[in-house]
Amino acid sequence: MEKTTLFYVIIFILVVQYVAHQVLEYLNAKRFASQVPNELKDVFDAEEYQKSQEYKQTNYRFGSISEGASLVATLAFLLLGGFEWVDQTTRSLTDNPILMALIFFGIIMVASSIAGMPFSYYQTFVIEEKYGFNKTTKSLFVLDKIKAGILAMVFGGGILSLFILFYQWTGPIFWIYTWILTAAVILFMNLFYSRLIVPLFNKQTPLNDGSLKNAIEGYAHKVGFELKNIFVIDGSKRSTKANAYFSGFGREKRITLFDTLIDDLSEEEIVAVLAHEVGHYKRKHIIFNLVVSLLLTGFTLYILSLFINTPEISLAIGVSTPSFHAGLIGFVLLYSPISEITGLAMNFLSRKFEFQADNYAKTTFAADPLVTSLKKLSKNNLSNLTPHPAYVFVHYSHPPLIERIRNLKA
Repeated sequence: MEKTTLFYVIIFILVVQYVAHQVLEYLNAKRFASQVPNELKDVFDAEEYQKSQEYKQTNYRFGSISEGASLVATLAFLLLGGFEWVDQTTRSLTDNPILMALIFFGIIMVASSIAGMPFSYYQTFVIEEKYGFNKTTKSLFVLDKIKAGILAMVFGGGILSLFILFYQWTGPIFWIYTWILTAAVILFMNLFYSRLIVPLFNKQTPLNDGSLKNAIEGYAHKVGFELKNIFVIDGSKRSTKANAYFSGFGREKRITLFDTLIDDLSEEEIVAVLAHEVGHYKRKHIIFNLVVSLLLTGFTLYILSLFINTPEISLAIGVSTPSFHAGLIGFVLLYSPISEITGLAMNFLSRKFEFQADNYAKTTFAADPLVTSLKKLSKNNLSNLTPHPAYVFVHYSHPPLIERIRNLKA
């Protein structure tokens, strides 16, 4: 079929986004060998610093190849009528709008997963393995992919089905009902993700009684943070990288520590890390992010409702018969520049919140153990100590290590 103006607009958006991203990656890579600030001289010794440089260069080259391949595949799919073929295949199987959408997105999801599998495998079993991070077995790797696929089909398919039902039942105001549904799902996941989803992939066990638990509970009591659920997750079965996170509200509130974090940090450093997480809760960052996320979702759905009935949105991806599912794909691609802008704003706020959480930990506990914990985690993860400011502005949800340390010592 004849290509529309919006078809070429989508091509333009994809190419510009790719080029802009590659320019940022190049600028960031140029700083890999920059002189390390004096405050970070003790993070790596000479051998470890060389290893971190090689790790970053390897990921940079691999990222350039994988993202280039992704762009070529996407453009080829568009230019050669891939969406039209999937749409016609779907229509040959059913004329039910919901089943058509499920089959349409199912084919695309499976094809995308298969195409991305070699890159994911190489990242895990070649790059991460080479630098000592990977602990994932091949069977666990495959099992994770299967579980993630099933969850995507169950949750994604269910939400998409209700999405289309609302559209059929309520017409132009479908976005309000879809927004309510999405809000319910987001709230549910915030409350019960650790209880229901995490166990499908990892084992969580209550933190054993002892000095660490006493130290954590002592700090929580000191700052008036009710905490009954402290869990340890077996992150070491996939990677040596460490983490800790806070999740849930009310009775579902819990702190989760990676077993690798417990192995890497001292008790005082672990409490400092948790003080930072408590800071996010006390400063209402979690509530703020949740509210903003819901508002952005509502705004996006409203914009979608204005254009989903426009045939040109469906035709923009090269299909000959306009439909809800084709229009949804076209809208997502055309809306992506706005998503990039809102992403920049959210990252900017997130970096501000990280400083606030650090300050809370410094005020209610201590700065030095948080500084040493951040240095240890950066060392163990072979982190980039000298990122380019433009790269930080676009991609970082956390401030660079040097900025956090200077803020903590101010």
